[in-house]
Amino acid sequence: MAVTLKEVAERAGVSRSAVSRTFTDGASVSARTRAKVEQAATDLGYAPNALASSLTTGRTKLIGLIANNFHNPLILEVFDLFTRGLQDRGLRPLLVNLSDATDPETSLRMLRQYSVDGVIVASSTLPASFAGSFRSAGLPVVHAFGRQSAAPSVHVVGIDNIACGRMAAEALIARGYTRVGFLGGPESATSTQDRAAGFLGRLQAEGGVTVSASYASGYTYDAGRDAMELLLSAPPAEAYFCGDDLLAVGALSAIQAAGLSVPGDIGLIGLNDMEMARWQNIGLTTIRQPVAEIISAAIDLVVDTIEAPDRPPEVRLFPCRVIDRRTLRATVGEPEF
Repeated sequence: MAVTLKEVAERAGVSRSAVSRTFTDGASVSARTRAKVEQAATDLGYAPNALASSLTTGRTKLIGLIANNFHNPLILEVFDLFTRGLQDRGLRPLLVNLSDATDPETSLRMLRQYSVDGVIVASSTLPASFAGSFRSAGLPVVHAFGRQSAAPSVHVVGIDNIACGRMAAEALIARGYTRVGFLGGPESATSTQDRAAGFLGRLQAEGGVTVSASYASGYTYDAGRDAMELLLSAPPAEAYFCGDDLLAVGALSAIQAAGLSVPGDIGLIGLNDMEMARWQNIGLTTIRQPVAEIISAAIDLVVDTIEAPDRPPEVRLFPCRVIDRRTLRATVGEPEF
């Protein structure tokens, strides 16, 4: 039988209300009483009932976590960091698999049924209006990996995708490539649009460099492989900026299956620096997105917004950097190894 609040009160020699206050955040209880109650709870193996506590406080401590791309292994890292980060703050995640849908109504109904305290949308492809629908419904919301804006409608935590596109372009210029291509994810995705804008804009301003753009059907290995197979049916570029590591790994597979080498025949640079990019048999040169910092900031921001619902929306962007491995040739002037 589970230990009851009454038994803890009797063991500690205090009232049941004193026990309840001890386990209610922000409630007034003396240090002496708190120590007696906590010792009694430890002795008896008592743990407060979270559901009962929510009836008293009006807070469930549930945070809705919404994602829409379960085909990308990076999402496993994201969920691991999110769930541990929430639990470390005494919160509990409620996972919603959007399965590539873009209508927020189903998710909104589910989250309301469970009376979540806040929502984190973890997606680099959904528009700002998706997260905005939760704010309009009165739920504190943060869009992690969302699109930056000078006048955001919701809190956004992520990276400057346009700057990352420029960074990739400069990496290819520094290595002397003169025929380059952009291989992005879905053309409708905001992250694809911004990465393409930064990449193509920087290269179009560079004399002596020709640039092309193509788009895969999704941010998946198969989509990257299929897109590269199509590109190889015509004379390919010397190097490609793949707008996601998983696209780059798929492209690498297609290039090798065609009997070509990377970077000898075609260079590749990705974006994210997921675990797979570091594998010895892949060694992908990529742009590192600081996932852990983004997730920690998103959790902090949603917690702050729960406490201050009228807090104006803000954008927090984290810097990225190129991680050199083996899929691009050496910078001009540097020796090949």
